[in-house]
Amino acid sequence: MDTLIDYLQNNHDQLLYVIGAIALLVELSVTGLSGPLLFFGLGCLLTGVLVSVGIIQGWELEVLSVGLLSAVTALLLWKPLQNFQGNKFVSDTSSDMIGQTVPVSESVTINGGKVRHSGINWNARLSDTAKVDVIDVGIRAKIVAVDGNVLIIE
Repeated sequence: MDTLIDYLQNNHDQLLYVIGAIALLVELSVTGLSGPLLFFGLGCLLTGVLVSVGIIQGWELEVLSVGLLSAVTALLLWKPLQNFQGNKFVSDTSSDMIGQTVPVSESVTINGGKVRHSGINWNARLSDTAKVDVIDVGIRAKIVAVDGNVLIIE
């Protein structure tokens, strides 16, 4: 065990590579590329390269370099990685009724009402983003979500 510790004390670049690799592995396997371990791991790897080349010497400068390079990579990669994650809107597929258009059988407001689906009158209410305050009887409305046994419509 002493030889491993001596080796890492004398080869800081190797230690930084190991720490960076562990941080990236944890980031990819546990948090799914969405946390600060990504930037810390990249900072460790870049500092390891700078130590290997001989630009940085001494643990004080290595710690400072890890911090600065982590911050710089975070600033440079934050927006591109956010765009890479894709659209924040995920369509609701929890029910096969979502997306269907149904007739209103009792006036529907934000507090409640009824719609007819498959020959059954279902409890319904307007969604929070609905553009109207009430949907009258006979009007067709679109089901946008299901909350228990209540259909959310617009």
